[in-house]
Amino acid sequence: MAIDINEFEEAPGEALDLQEGTQPYKILMFLLENPNHAFTTEEIASEAKIAMDTCRTVLHRLLDRDLVRHRGRYWALGEDDRLASYAAQTAASSASTTDDYYG
Repeated sequence: MAIDINEFEEAPGEALDLQEGTQPYKILMFLLENPNHAFTTEEIASEAKIAMDTCRTVLHRLLDRDLVRHRGRYWALGEDDRLASYAAQTAASSASTTDDYYG
């Protein structure tokens, strides 16, 4: 879907833009829910419900963007400030939705 050029020009370049339901979204949401653990590719693929080869490819792309860390067989959430902002934004949005629903 196209956006207005002014919206394009005014958008912050450093913002983390994840589309809900995509493989990167699924992987990062799983890792955001488990920030104090590192997981194998197999574990991440299973939890994110995506194919192993797809998971491996996405993890390497996220690594290139510093959104995940990798050591040996294990992957963990990156230490990028955008992740903390995104997690806070997601939590606030979720709380707002819950408040609206339950009054």
